[in-house]
Amino acid sequence: MNHARTLCLAVTLAALAACQPKSATTAADSSPPVATVNGTPIGRDFYEFYIKGITGGKSSAELTAQQRSVALDNLIRARLVAAEAANQGLDKSGDTVYLLELTRLNVLQQAVQERYLKDRKPTEQELRAEYETEIAAAPKTEYHARHILVATEPFAQKIIERLDKGEKFDVLAKSESMDSSKNNGGDIGWFTTDRMVPEFSGAIVALKAGEYTHKPVQTQFGWHVIQLLDTRELTPPPFDQVRQRMEQAVTAKKFRMYSDELMHNAKIERFINQPAAGQAAPTSGSAAPAPAAPAPAAPAAAPPAPASTPAPSKN
Repeated sequence: MNHARTLCLAVTLAALAACQPKSATTAADSSPPVATVNGTPIGRDFYEFYIKGITGGKSSAELTAQQRSVALDNLIRARLVAAEAANQGLDKSGDTVYLLELTRLNVLQQAVQERYLKDRKPTEQELRAEYETEIAAAPKTEYHARHILVATEPFAQKIIERLDKGEKFDVLAKSESMDSSKNNGGDIGWFTTDRMVPEFSGAIVALKAGEYTHKPVQTQFGWHVIQLLDTRELTPPPFDQVRQRMEQAVTAKKFRMYSDELMHNAKIERFINQPAAGQAAPTSGSAAPAPAAPAPAAPAAAPPAPASTPAPSKN
């Protein structure tokens, strides 16, 4: 496995091992022990795995005697604390059960993924195709704008009237806007429309450089008066610059297809819409409430498209 991920997993695995019968631990690691804890061995292979996780890939032979001793003490301590947790029944109560199960699922999924992808490296043709797909889907234009955010529509309309009479946009933003961009005169830098909530993006694309909205724009954050300052075409990054990310995207899709196939061939029954114990079922005709999505910082709503450069400025 990637040793960058094993630092936290090593101690977790030690805790899991402590909760298993002695025979199960021995079967998992039959190498000579480096220590025993209340009669349960800590195998050499497990110890070396732990060392690689906390050192970024080194073996115990590359450490000083003191470093090896401290590492072993920490592993022993983790084994003892985990055993005490099991003695107290904590491994079978509360959220701990779910955390252990999620850790187990994560480790096994990573193991399957690495084995499946081992002989399925992305080809040059696959990488180029992924690059072309991302370039085609990426925004082609960036916008530079500023805005004034207020709490009510009437107040936003008054801001527009003041602009119509000749007051400066940046001055009004500094004195009236609720957004942190007020310190920059309302300037929110360069961005692509996919980074903004739909209402904001729709207003932007309807403007010409220098124009501002003559009708307040409502979003989840409040009421906006928006001015488009300029636009520019986006230049896609060269393939070599994003090659590594294309490899990640292609391998992720390969494993996704594999897991999709597992789901397709499995017998799956879903009960998510059934009420949990102690909860009343919704009455007929009443819609289940939609889950609340976390609110992004105004006015951004989505991450930048991966293939577009230069990166949009942030507030």
